[in-house]
Amino acid sequence: MQHWYESSIDRQIREAAERGEFDDLPGTGKPLPGAGEVLPDDWWLRDLVQRENLSAAIPATLLLRRDIEDLPDTVAKKNSEQAVRAYVADLNTRIARAHRGELAGPAIALALVDADDAVRQWRSRRTR
Repeated sequence: MQHWYESSIDRQIREAAERGEFDDLPGTGKPLPGAGEVLPDDWWLRDLVQRENLSAAIPATLLLRRDIEDLPDTVAKKNSEQAVRAYVADLNTRIARAHRGELAGPAIALALVDADDAVRQWRSRRTR
């Protein structure tokens, strides 16, 4: 004997669908954004930050991860090698603080940035 239970919420959704209340929703028939893409581990947090415009609420360790991802573009905007090295020194100081648990947010494993490599990238982008 098969028993089937429908909660009151499920019943309300079913009845609304039967009345056609979901027929003209925006995005009907379109794929979900990001469907089939490989998502980073913190996809839900990135989505929340973007959706709710919470840039000031991002934990320092996650901001640090984003700063490292954006490093090539950030150093490309610097006007001198000295400015690139100063930025990398500050970044490495923050990475060291994160390793010691001094920054707010989830623990992250990040390597220190090689200042000489950052300068080489900066030079190569300036000569293009």
